[in-house]
Amino acid sequence: MPQHAPTARVCRDCDGFPTVAITTGTRHSDGTRATLRVTCPTCKGTGTTAPAANLHRIGR
Repeated sequence: MPQHAPTARVCRDCDGFPTVAITTGTRHSDGTRATLRVTCPTCKGTGTTAPAANLHRIGR
C-alpha cells in the first residue's frame, strides 16, 4: 500500500503565489523597468497556510 505525503495547504489569499513583482511604469536610466516586490500579508511569503493543528476552531 503506497504512503501518501501530506500536501501543504495553499494560501487562499495569494493562491500559492506569495511574492509578486509590480511594474511602476517608470524606467531606470539603463532602460529596465522599475518594479516593486509585494509579499502576501496573510501567509507572509510562504504560500501556504498553517497546519490544521495550529488553527483554532471557533463556534460549535
